[in-house]
Amino acid sequence: MSADQTVPPPGERFNFAQHLLQLNAQRSAKTAFIDDRGSVTFGQLDERVRRMAAGLRALGIRREERVLLLMQDGNDWPVSFLGAMYAGLVPVAVNTLLTADDYAYMLEHSRAQLALVSGTLLPAINAAMTKADHEVQRVIVSNPISPLHPSEVEFEGFLAAQVPATKPAPTGADDPGFWLYSSGSTGRPKGAVHSHANPYWTAELYGKAVLGITEQDVCFSAAKLFFAYGLGNGLSFPMSVGATTILMGERPTPEATFKRWLGEVGGLKPTIFFGAPTGFAGMLASPALPDRAQVALRMASSAGEALPGELGERFTEKFGVEIIDGIGSTEMLHIFMSNLPGKVRYGTTGWPVPGYEIELRGEDGGSVPDGEPGDLYIHGPSAAMMYWGNRTKTRETFQGGWTKSGDKYIRNEDGTYTYAGRSDDMLKVSGIYVSPFEVEATLVQHNAVLEAAVIGVNDADGLVKTKAFIVLKDGASADEAELKAFVKDKLAPYKYPRMIEFVSELPKTATGKIQRFKLREREASA
Repeated sequence: MSADQTVPPPGERFNFAQHLLQLNAQRSAKTAFIDDRGSVTFGQLDERVRRMAAGLRALGIRREERVLLLMQDGNDWPVSFLGAMYAGLVPVAVNTLLTADDYAYMLEHSRAQLALVSGTLLPAINAAMTKADHEVQRVIVSNPISPLHPSEVEFEGFLAAQVPATKPAPTGADDPGFWLYSSGSTGRPKGAVHSHANPYWTAELYGKAVLGITEQDVCFSAAKLFFAYGLGNGLSFPMSVGATTILMGERPTPEATFKRWLGEVGGLKPTIFFGAPTGFAGMLASPALPDRAQVALRMASSAGEALPGELGERFTEKFGVEIIDGIGSTEMLHIFMSNLPGKVRYGTTGWPVPGYEIELRGEDGGSVPDGEPGDLYIHGPSAAMMYWGNRTKTRETFQGGWTKSGDKYIRNEDGTYTYAGRSDDMLKVSGIYVSPFEVEATLVQHNAVLEAAVIGVNDADGLVKTKAFIVLKDGASADEAELKAFVKDKLAPYKYPRMIEFVSELPKTATGKIQRFKLREREASA
């Protein structure tokens, strides 16, 4: 089924930010977003977005130039993101958990003209700017925690000084709208360029048609807005129907999540919760887990990694609501294959979302029969336009209307699909890709480490965790805590190996290549 058979396409002239503001023009008094500092109505959001657009234009930033968005989830995030899009600029929403080296690369790669930054993240962006061979014109700081440099502007003061823009930039549906960075198995992150139309398609085909989000819902996503998954959950989907969204800047620990479930922030209880399997496992194991009667959930959503069936069943037994598990990607922007409300097959990723086509292909490019694993390809209207400045990877991933996901799947007799692993060695830990090569390369920088190999192993809940096998140099010593701290100091903290085993040698081919599959086989049989 093609998208144009189910949903009318946006017009040739289309600005996604304007689209969302227009949809909610008659809801000006209704709460749009709630964070720890307060709430903003749809009417206030409309004005603030247009003030942001006017301010960015006044700084001389031109159509399609990039703006780096490094902010904790909060009410200023949608103002920044939509304000840039309204002005015809291209926000580049980046992960708040990265290092100054990562941000320096992203500044250079995107050639961002301005940075919108949370006060808590200002030191990271300042460190990045000293490393980067690129200068931004201005840094706008939301909720600063220390006095600002003359080149830095306070967010509220910046907005207050602007006269709201009266017209959006005359963008087209296929014009670049925003970037999201996707990790790769090797090398630097890839900048996926999404059009103004892409979030429209994900909201129409998945948020509305599959999840059935309505104006009466209160949405809360543990996945942050800088993720493709979180961007749909916390912005595109709720705003497309006029629902209210709870935003949380802090880490989505079970305790922090339960505070929102119980209505302790903003007074509203979420009706839809968007999480990931690791988070669901942590919540179910928490002694602070609320009772069913204390929450208002009518549905939960899961993505980021395959949901173990037993985990979904335990959650449903506890709360009486289904977890709608699906798979999406940065390249496809949101979920393209999913279980369905009232039709959940735990242990599978469900069926293709109407409007998307799925193919499983073998190494020869041909289709594979049911029951056999194949490489997952997707055809749908929300695919990214390209990876910026990376023609080789663009051609490998975006193939004549089809997107190669890098995942392997098996099609079952009932038409559902079951996850069968990655096509490369990438690991997905707590919903975030981790490159084993990057972790290995960091470990061997330690003066006691001779060799390292990193694989994914399943924990008691069936979720993937990183494990490193270490060969120490003759006469050298190091313990597990020391090596974990070493990796945390050099990489984004979530990339450190959760388990470390010291071995005398690693399995290798005749040419000296490490055979990770033998380590995986050993772990599976242990």
